[in-house]
Amino acid sequence: MTMHSLSMIDHGLTPNVAVNGYIDQAAELLELRPGVGEILKINEREVGVQLPLRRDDGSLTVVQGYRVQHNGVRGPFKGGLRFHARADLNQSRAFASLMTWKAALLDLPFGGAHGSLLIDPSDFSTAELEALTRQYALAISHIVGPDRDVPAPDLNTDARVMSWFLDAYSSRHGYAPGVVTGKPVSLGGIPGRDAATGRGVVHVLSAAARRWNIDLSAQRVAIQGFGAVGSWVARELDARGVRVVAVSDAGGAVLNERGLAVPALVRAAEAGYSVADAGVAYERIAPAELLTLDCDVLVPAATGEAITALNADLVRASVIVEGAHHPVTPQADRILADRGVRVVPDIVANGGGLIGSYVEWAQNLHQYPWDEQRFLAELRIRLVGAFGQVAEFSEQHGCSYRQAAYAVAVERVTDALRLRGRI
Repeated sequence: MTMHSLSMIDHGLTPNVAVNGYIDQAAELLELRPGVGEILKINEREVGVQLPLRRDDGSLTVVQGYRVQHNGVRGPFKGGLRFHARADLNQSRAFASLMTWKAALLDLPFGGAHGSLLIDPSDFSTAELEALTRQYALAISHIVGPDRDVPAPDLNTDARVMSWFLDAYSSRHGYAPGVVTGKPVSLGGIPGRDAATGRGVVHVLSAAARRWNIDLSAQRVAIQGFGAVGSWVARELDARGVRVVAVSDAGGAVLNERGLAVPALVRAAEAGYSVADAGVAYERIAPAELLTLDCDVLVPAATGEAITALNADLVRASVIVEGAHHPVTPQADRILADRGVRVVPDIVANGGGLIGSYVEWAQNLHQYPWDEQRFLAELRIRLVGAFGQVAEFSEQHGCSYRQAAYAVAVERVTDALRLRGRI
């Protein structure tokens, strides 16, 4: 089969189909009785909303939005809200399902959800984005709430968007800080929440290195993406003396085999510049080239489907830690496994953000604040514990870490369904 035809097959698997495939594999590993696997794949609710917006210039437009709630058997639905022109319903279905399994794997009391507004936020003013967020919050207010569904920031949304959502929801239902997470600290947010996903990736990588007898300080790390996740991965690794040799963002990619000056890159990013314009010693490379660099550890922390059947054979890292959602497609997964490349899957590696959301939600419910050190300890304990469970299942059953992670999560959700009399 040609590389081109492999790529066509790979891209034919939408993220939703890919996640459902992982559920099927877990059901087979666990020897679930017929029909249970199908129940695990269905969504409990899918809501579509149409939001009319009077724009600043007086024109009228209508924006499509979604909220998908996958499985709430273990607790309130939990998941991101993203603003993106290509954030279609199938993508939200995949991310909602993925959140169910991530929460179960981390043993958090949540089910999975995901929402989206189909817009390019750069085409809208701040006032227009606020108006859309408030309309969206009110349009789905009957299905969200601290004990129903708790949105959080995702692609192109942030603490400001969550604040608008909170205010709109509270105008109808009363003060309810637990309706969203990822808020500013002054509105009930958690100190250190912004860094949680990136720091969590490093906790998991460190746990993997210990288990595999790898000297992490001697590894060369390449990071795709230098946003909220990738930049914190770089900072944490740099603080531990690990050499970050390449990073990329939307504006370009840079390489320095002796190690990049991470603090200078962070300053450039915070000032609104690309890492390629940071003015430090480096070689500029094509962003796609970063994925196939000669390095030891690769952290795809940008977009989904970064590593496919088209480039998996070219990846030279021996360890991949998924900082983004679904950065390695199923076909690529198999190619990498055949080559002996170890892949730490997203549902454990990038779980730090969800742990941060859990802590913030619990703080809001009880009105008892968590300090940053307590949160960071919880982050490390849960992620290292979850990685250990995945590793043990993988070793006992002779399966990949991804298959093991889904199996552990599926077993917990299935047990909750059984105890509640649903299967």
